[in-house]
Amino acid sequence: MIPRVTITPEAIEVVNDLKSRFGELMFHQSGGCCDGSQPMCFEKGDFIIGQSDVCIGTIEDCEFWMSKDQFEYWKFTQLNIHISKGRGSSFSLEIPMGLRFLTQSRMFTPTELNNLETLKFVED
Repeated sequence: MIPRVTITPEAIEVVNDLKSRFGELMFHQSGGCCDGSQPMCFEKGDFIIGQSDVCIGTIEDCEFWMSKDQFEYWKFTQLNIHISKGRGSSFSLEIPMGLRFLTQSRMFTPTELNNLETLKFVED
């Protein structure tokens, strides 16, 4: 199965550092307020997800969520999570480290679209 979200080796190092400090983590793709659209990393459960969110996959055993409305725009793209120097103005855990996660995307091929990982929704 083709993953909907992937992560670079450099970003994996940061995730593992954050996991050693905070325990289990989760990501939510911000919808564009304040600091633009960026992946935000939280301690698992610190960001409340609901019926309007969808889990598009996992990176380093961390669920990666976004709003269903935003997913409608991005459903034909694979997201790749990078890390960059520089402080964003979000509540994401990496910000105090002088780093920020960034999302890059590419369009899926027609063959890939038929072999994507299954989405996960919030259970009732």
